[in-house]
Amino acid sequence: MKIGIIGAGRIGKVHGESAMRYVKDAEIKAIADPFITDATIEWANKMGIKNIYKDYKKIIEDKEIEIVLICSSTDTHSQISIEAINAGKHVFCEKPIDHDVNKIKEVMAALEKNKVKYQVGFQRRFDKNFRAAKEAVLAGKIGDLNVLKITSRDPGPPPVSYIKVSGGIFLDMTIHDFDMVRYMSGSEVEEVYAIGAVLVDEEIGKAGDIDTAVISLKLKNGALAVIDNCRRATYGYDQRVEVFGSKGQVAVGNQLENTTVISNGTGVTAEKPQHFFLERYMEAYAAEITSFIEAVKTDRETEVTVVEGLKPVLIGLAAKRSMVEGRPVKIAEIEKEYGL
Repeated sequence: MKIGIIGAGRIGKVHGESAMRYVKDAEIKAIADPFITDATIEWANKMGIKNIYKDYKKIIEDKEIEIVLICSSTDTHSQISIEAINAGKHVFCEKPIDHDVNKIKEVMAALEKNKVKYQVGFQRRFDKNFRAAKEAVLAGKIGDLNVLKITSRDPGPPPVSYIKVSGGIFLDMTIHDFDMVRYMSGSEVEEVYAIGAVLVDEEIGKAGDIDTAVISLKLKNGALAVIDNCRRATYGYDQRVEVFGSKGQVAVGNQLENTTVISNGTGVTAEKPQHFFLERYMEAYAAEITSFIEAVKTDRETEVTVVEGLKPVLIGLAAKRSMVEGRPVKIAEIEKEYGL
C-alpha cells in the first residue's frame, strides 16, 4: 500500500517510521512540506522515500497513493482532509481535525459521500497500559465507575508563538484528556466546569491563554471525572490515570527512564518519568498507525472515527466557555449551537 505524508515535522517522521517498520506491505511513496529542510531530505533519503515535495497537492493528485497521513499544522487539517477524501484516499489525521466545529462537519459530509477510512490521531488510546486499564474497567474488575482522575503535565511550556495559534490549552493539550475521559469511562460527557490560571509563564497569559487548569466533568453514566493540567512539571512528562469504582480501582502511573531504585542511608531514589510525549508514547504511535492501515486492508471501521475526533473538540469549547463565564456548561449547549 502506497502512503503519502503531508507534514514533515517530528510527528510526520514518527508516523513515517512507524509505518515503515511495523506495517507489512506498506511503502511511503512521497512526503510533502512547504518548509522542507536539508535534514528532512536526509531523513527521507534514509527512509527510501523517493518523492519529496513542497506542494502537498502532488500527493493528493497521485493516483497510486492510497493512504494519506496528515501531520501538518492544525489550521490545515480539515481542508487537506476534505481534498484527500474527495480524491478517494484513506486518511489518518492528527488531532484536532479543526478548532472550528463547522469545518469538522464539512469533513463529515465529505466522508458521507466518499466511502473511505478516516482515523484521528489520539495515540493515548493505543498505549498498552491505558488499554489494560480500559479492559479492567470493561471486565467489571472495579465495579461501577464512580470517579475518574487524569493528570497530564508537560515538562515545560511550548514557545509563545505556538501558544498564539494552538487554539488554547483546552483544544491543544487537554483535548487528549477529554478523549481519555470518554475512552476510559465508556460514557459521554454531559457537563463541564473549568478553572484556570497563569502560573508558569506570564507571556502565555499575555497571549490570551492559561498554563494551569483543573476541569470537573459530569458523565452521562452518573460518574464524575477530574482533569488537572499544567504546562510545567520539572521532573518530566507526568501522565497518570486512576479509575475508581464500587469494587476497587485501577491506576496507571508514569513510565520511568528505567526501573532502577537505589536504597541507601540517604533515602530511596528512583528515576524521573520519561521526558516528553515522543518517548512516552512511541509504541502507541506505532500501534495506532498499524491499527489504521489494518482497518484499510480489512475494510473495518477505524478505532478513532471522525465522530471520536469531534467529541473532544466540543468538550474543549465547553471548557473554554466555562472558564470565561465562570459557570458549568453542558455539552448540549455547544451541540445546539452547531446543529448537532
